[in-house]
Amino acid sequence: MEQNHASVLLAACEKRREERRSFLRAAGGIAAIGAGSSLLAACKEETTPGQSTPTPTPSTSAPSEADVLNFALNLEYLEAQFYSFAAFGVGLDANLLTGTGTQGTVTGGQRVTFTDPLVAAYAREIARDEIAHVTFLRTALGASARIAMPSIDIGSSASGAFSSAARAAGLITGTTSTFDPYFSDENFLLAAYLFEDVGPTAYKGGIRFLTTASVVEAAAGIHAAESYHAGLIRTVLYRKGLTTASLITSADRISDARDSLDGSTDLDQGISSSGSGASIKSNIVPTDTSGITFTRTPQQVLNVVYLNSRSVDRGGFFPNGVNGNLRASAANA
Repeated sequence: MEQNHASVLLAACEKRREERRSFLRAAGGIAAIGAGSSLLAACKEETTPGQSTPTPTPSTSAPSEADVLNFALNLEYLEAQFYSFAAFGVGLDANLLTGTGTQGTVTGGQRVTFTDPLVAAYAREIARDEIAHVTFLRTALGASARIAMPSIDIGSSASGAFSSAARAAGLITGTTSTFDPYFSDENFLLAAYLFEDVGPTAYKGGIRFLTTASVVEAAAGIHAAESYHAGLIRTVLYRKGLTTASLITSADRISDARDSLDGSTDLDQGISSSGSGASIKSNIVPTDTSGITFTRTPQQVLNVVYLNSRSVDRGGFFPNGVNGNLRASAANA
């Protein structure tokens, strides 16, 4: 990433800071639908020199249930690969990668040498959940409808998605500096936080397009699981941040950067506490005044995982884009 572009990213993120602060059962019902039909922190991603930025026109028609399930499967591929490498040192089995669309590869990924046994145990639990989500969705959609895993970038190179996201969020500086999510417990937690807060908002945003009762029930089940994961990661970061304040600052910067990508409304929330003394209050669950978490549309979710606030069909953690019919992010720039 060129320095002048990084400066633009940081400036845009800073502006947003100043403005401040969405399936685990009933597979039979979903399989019938699949057989019949189809997660940061930069404000804009750099376009490869000599190439124009793709500006696809998002579909105005409501997506089918199979479209929504396949969209979710893209995200589950991403999370499952990240957690599987971090917890076990290996990615998904080959039999979990096939499907319609171009099957991609995974860039990066390695086992974390955890020093906190609690974080290691949590990582293994979440990894198994995410692998189970991939398996479930693939089975539910069926062989003729499920998408293949697209290319995924979870590496730690200076030009990779994690480093680009961290640089634009202000966690690292300089075009050659890197953010390695596998270097330490703390880096792993921050990388997980980047993804985990997106999952609940993505499922909440997609559930409106589901009409079959068994599909809604299953989607609600995965939504709940992703919410548990997100709350867990936020809790551990907050607890560690009580003694290492930079962790809370970094999490808040990631939140601000995500918020700079998905539109003008300030919805994303960090983990900073409010109040003082006996009145101090944590912010483990990002809610509105009614205690309800916010929603992202599929297009807004793609803004975050593509690391781009414009309407594009690839980038960030999905260098060649996602598979399926829901491919374009929203035009928020």
